[in-house]
Amino acid sequence: MADIETSTVSEEGYASTSQVGEFDLQIDATDETGPNPNATLVATYASCYLPALRVGGSQRGEEDLGKIQIDASADLDDDDDLESIAFDVHVEADLDDETAADIAERAEGICHVHSALREGLHADVSVYPGAF
Repeated sequence: MADIETSTVSEEGYASTSQVGEFDLQIDATDETGPNPNATLVATYASCYLPALRVGGSQRGEEDLGKIQIDASADLDDDDDLESIAFDVHVEADLDDETAADIAERAEGICHVHSALREGLHADVSVYPGAF
């Protein structure tokens, strides 16, 4: 048996519902009834990177990073394929630049979505400590 199993159904059109465990995830290629697949991938990447950042902080002795907000952006090529992804990471904790960079790098090694993406789509990460 696989570690992860999902089921995705579309009755008509470009919208689908994916059953992920006990959760329903609405995705629509036309952005009418839910986010499109590219937007969902970017949000999934950010939602994986954020807890990885907390673990990276803990590994560096920064147990309380406080509030964290990731503003993610992505560019598409002419075929509407993801071309680049960037994260602006706002961290409440007042970290020096070296610590922030080290934590961000550690998070890349921890984030499973980061590991799953081709290298050309790894997020360009900028961290802004003392943001809140």
